[in-house]
Amino acid sequence: MEKEYNFFKDDGTPLDPELLIKLGLCTTCENDDDESQYILCTLTRFDQVDDEEFRCYAYKAKVK
Repeated sequence: MEKEYNFFKDDGTPLDPELLIKLGLCTTCENDDDESQYILCTLTRFDQVDDEEFRCYAYKAKVK
């Protein structure tokens, strides 16, 4: 059963995480497969959606 999360802007406008592009950095991160990191990762992407450069201080490269 997939959990459902609701995200909102500061003004109460709902945000749809399905419309967020998952960046290449995110797909190579250990946290991408960790359900407990889903909220943090999603909020980090929302917060930087209009930024020129994406930064994630929780990034951990996947070990091959």
